[in-house]
Amino acid sequence: MTPEEHRKLEAARKAWEETVLKPALDKSPERPGLFSTSGGNPVERVYTPADLEGLDYSRDLGFPGQYPFTRGVQPTMYRGRLWTMRQYAGFGSAAETNRRYRYLLDQGQTGLSVAFDLPTQMGYDADSPVARSEVGRVGVSVSSIEDMAALFEGIPLDRVSTSMTINATAAILLCLHIAVAQRQGVAADRLQGTVQNDILKEYIARGTYIFPPAPSMRLITDLFAFCRDRVPRWNTISISGYHLREAGSTAAQEVAFTLANAIAYVEAALEAGLKVDEFAPQLSFFFNAHNNLIEEVAKFRCARRLWAKIMRERFGARDPRSWMLRFHAQTAGSMLTAQQPENNIVRVTIQALAAILGGCQSLHTNSMDEALALPSEQAVRIALRTQQILAYESGVAGTADPLGGAYAVERLTRQIEEEAETYIAKIDGLGGSVHAIGFMEREIQEAAYRYQQEVEAKSRIVVGVNEFVAEEPPPSGLFQVDPGVGEALRARLEELRRRRDGDRARRALDRIEAVARGRDNLLPLILEAVNASVTLGEICDTLRRVFGVHQPSVVF
Repeated sequence: MTPEEHRKLEAARKAWEETVLKPALDKSPERPGLFSTSGGNPVERVYTPADLEGLDYSRDLGFPGQYPFTRGVQPTMYRGRLWTMRQYAGFGSAAETNRRYRYLLDQGQTGLSVAFDLPTQMGYDADSPVARSEVGRVGVSVSSIEDMAALFEGIPLDRVSTSMTINATAAILLCLHIAVAQRQGVAADRLQGTVQNDILKEYIARGTYIFPPAPSMRLITDLFAFCRDRVPRWNTISISGYHLREAGSTAAQEVAFTLANAIAYVEAALEAGLKVDEFAPQLSFFFNAHNNLIEEVAKFRCARRLWAKIMRERFGARDPRSWMLRFHAQTAGSMLTAQQPENNIVRVTIQALAAILGGCQSLHTNSMDEALALPSEQAVRIALRTQQILAYESGVAGTADPLGGAYAVERLTRQIEEEAETYIAKIDGLGGSVHAIGFMEREIQEAAYRYQQEVEAKSRIVVGVNEFVAEEPPPSGLFQVDPGVGEALRARLEELRRRRDGDRARRALDRIEAVARGRDNLLPLILEAVNASVTLGEICDTLRRVFGVHQPSVVF
């Protein structure tokens, strides 16, 4: 905008405020409530070109598939290929979950997303006394190669990509996946998928960690190097802002803390001797899709732009694939309500729309009943149909970045970017993410507290919770996991240990322990062990002896 254009616009705005806005406000004041972003910054009544001062189209936006990728990572975006519809699922035994996967694929799902139970995430077998009450409850139980084989029975792993939400035990689950693929006759270099493998956010917000930070980072960089050489089409990490947002972060904090963690992983890989363009194209991200449509679209666009600049300018990456932030999105579990659960269908639709307008590469839509129980088949189908209707009926997949250029969207994109850059600079000053865990925890806790205060004060309305409340009968027909699954899985493991070559299993564990005490890559040894029917818990117990267990600090 030229100075003359700016003066004209400001004059027109003042005239509008005096002649149109003021009489309207005198007659009818604006409704009470919050007009602000998730971080508390005011949302203006109207945005104009004046709010985009300094915006340079080529530098700040560009075209889809072009640096800085603000408008998307692919030139044609969804006109070429729709996002992967990847519904997160897992419960009970591997065989039960396999039936759910087949159902979802029959309904048009285009990728798999595995939810593991807490024992699997924490490195315990189904027959561990520690695991007894949690086996198969919030995800599928996988203890051995036989469980993994049952999980993917009849599913061709060279034709269906698989995302696994697994962190502390990511290396073991990836090796199990490779081993099962080999049984199907599928070579590792043909596999496509992702392991979440993001341990820093576990320390910050989620809690499914096992080992201290240093050996945990070693396992991550070992996995990077292994996949570079053996599984080149696999995404080696899904750096997650999702769980930070579920813990209560703002949109800007979600971007900032996620990218700060990503910086830490890049630095760790470089310190391990990897070259940036060897591993960076295999990095991926995972973000939350919340209710505030405009802010969420801006958040996704900002994250892409900021990451492109970080990789090119801070780390000197030269491969354009290293600059691309590719991300999976999941609708906000923390926004689901147990009250009037049918309302969640509408919430999920808005959240999914934000993710699509923001340019996601894959998407999970939550089921309406997930605030009450694991989702039923009917609820899962509605959630998947939500994506399909948006893809095929809404028109939003017909053009790349359809909200690009909107004054409000571009202003919020810049605003979130500026907030995120400030946070990243603060984290850098603290020594990076590993040293700034307590700082990020406190920031998220404070944001979560502010949100809850707003809900309780009714300055933030949650339909069916603090307003528009209705008396409802107790929910019925909720999905329940077979209570006998734990006993069946314990018997299955006992039989496995009886049948396997015990000497081969012990030798494999001894080799893992020896390498864990050194610096060689652990993944080939873990792959050898799972092929010898060594269990997840046995491998983790061996690593616990060498690495120790992380002891969290209490943050208030």
